[in-house]
Amino acid sequence: VQLVESGGGLVQPGGSLRLSCAASGFTLRYSLVSWYRQAPGKERELVGTITSAGDHTNYAEAVKGRFTISRDNAKNTVYLQMNSLKPEDTAVYYCHVNRVGLTKVNYWGQGTQVTVSS
Repeated sequence: VQLVESGGGLVQPGGSLRLSCAASGFTLRYSLVSWYRQAPGKERELVGTITSAGDHTNYAEAVKGRFTISRDNAKNTVYLQMNSLKPEDTAVYYCHVNRVGLTKVNYWGQGTQVTVSS
């Protein structure tokens, strides 16, 4: 069972990145998926979530209007599209699953670094 994030990197302020969270060993189809981030010296914070069907999302105020979470259940993957990036978005980004169907789990990916700097 694994969650693997990818797509991070160095981007200039105002730029965009799309992160991916790919699941293996289980299906994401029945899971709400969350994105978190952790900046150096700060606690991990929730960025946003998407329901299993992809019909509802919610976001932290700091990213609302700039970030979009989507999913492709056929590819067993969830995405985080980040636009208008700011230096304060610099962090390691993680995806998380806490339930698969009715079963409680606690799956984290290894994280992907996003650095916003000129």
